[in-house]
Amino acid sequence: MFSIAKKSNDLLCNEQIKVPHVLVIGPNGEQMGIKKVADAQTIANYAGLDLVLMNANANPAVCKIMDYNKFKYEKAKKEKENRKKQQANNVELKEYRLSPVIDVGDFETKVRNASKYLEKGHKVKLSIRFKGRQIIHPELGEDVMNRFAEKVKDIAIVEQKAKLEGRSMTMLLAPIK
Repeated sequence: MFSIAKKSNDLLCNEQIKVPHVLVIGPNGEQMGIKKVADAQTIANYAGLDLVLMNANANPAVCKIMDYNKFKYEKAKKEKENRKKQQANNVELKEYRLSPVIDVGDFETKVRNASKYLEKGHKVKLSIRFKGRQIIHPELGEDVMNRFAEKVKDIAIVEQKAKLEGRSMTMLLAPIK
């Protein structure tokens, strides 16, 4: 039973090991002493496992008797779990652009989409860009944002109140932890 190292970060195993003598570690972690590679390979074959070169730089090189495919599987599983945890810590910011004269259907759709995003634990930024003479009535934009915040109040809090900067108004919503 042997496998072939395909990637550069894969460990050498079985017939790929080219050093003359190795320190052998058994399948249960016990040290079996310094042996010739051929002898260590015979022990691994007898156990139905692989001889894997763990550290080629040591003197003598260190090999472990193990099921290499199981080792790779568990390593990949741990990496996947770590990526998932790292992604959970990464909070994204999604921006939704509204209008001071937004229609009810469009408003409800944006509320529904933002709610899904907030439930995932991400922040939502609402922005309204005033066009032409709409800037005369910024209270209309603030009213739209306050209605939006009221719709999602059970899953989000207002992190930054609506404020006008130039021709745009922004508000930041964060999920309730």
